[in-house]
Amino acid sequence: MKIMVEHQPEDSRLNALAVTSWPIWEKEVSEFPWHYDEQEICYLLEGEVEVTPDGGEVASFGAGDLVTFPAGMDCYWKITKAVRKHYRFG
Repeated sequence: MKIMVEHQPEDSRLNALAVTSWPIWEKEVSEFPWHYDEQEICYLLEGEVEVTPDGGEVASFGAGDLVTFPAGMDCYWKITKAVRKHYRFG
């Protein structure tokens, strides 16, 4: 399973997704395992993260990036700079 990272997407892309209407999630510097029951799309307002899917390659992203995590993925999050992001499941 692969994490899709769109570095610094155009405002038109963010507006089409209505990103600013999504809820916000915040998390301090930390590390933890995670499982995605359904797809998540998120847009980072602040922070830096490395996410490693089980058996996959590390995805690094940060503020200004739009990231899509596939449903069914198990992974390990490493937050290196506190995160604040908009997110949407489904």
